Amino acid sequence: MERQKKLLGYYNYTVVLTYVGLMAGIAGIAFVMGGNYQTAVICLMVAGCCDMFDGAVASTRQRSQREKSFGVQIDSLSDLVCFGVLPGFFTYSITGYGNLGLCVCCGYILCALIRLSYFNVLEGERQWQDPGPRKWYTGLPVTAIALLLPACFVIWQAWQPERAGIFMGLLFAAAIAFIVPIHIKKPQLAGKLGFAAVGVTELVALTAGMGFGV
Repeated sequence: MERQKKLLGYYNYTVVLTYVGLMAGIAGIAFVMGGNYQTAVICLMVAGCCDMFDGAVASTRQRSQREKSFGVQIDSLSDLVCFGVLPGFFTYSITGYGNLGLCVCCGYILCALIRLSYFNVLEGERQWQDPGPRKWYTGLPVTAIALLLPACFVIWQAWQPERAGIFMGLLFAAAIAFIVPIHIKKPQLAGKLGFAAVGVTELVALTAGMGFGV
């Protein structure tokens, strides 16, 4: 039995990035509500960066099975807000709060929820059988939207500012990819650095005056 806790949950450094990422996602939703889409996209990218490295940080500490299970649950709950609700609400807002945008938003968030819940089930089973690091993903990880949506936003600002419908197309395709049982190898350090480089490039494009103030 775990000793009596003063507060529920865990607050050591292994979960700090997850908590910071969640706050970035909530801030992004607030910026969407204010119509500041560019800053909302940057918040999405910050959340994606936190999620990319939180597992590596957590692995530096010896954790109990309960701490590991908590980490899986809290990570997925945070992901639902940052990479489910934020992109969905972003698209619903930027496309003019129409019925079609609402349907895409709801469908996207539902698929993200299903993907994350199923991942939790599989990961819980896997950790009981193999405590080592995960090597493969089943279905597109929801965190992929942290790179895909900013790229789409940069393209939209540069060439098609009157066609926000491209965001609905992106979310529809991503939603399908979340629940299709494709196997994707988990990126190692080199892959993560490559994704980080792509993210830096997108950030530069976002802050280089392309649609500043949108």
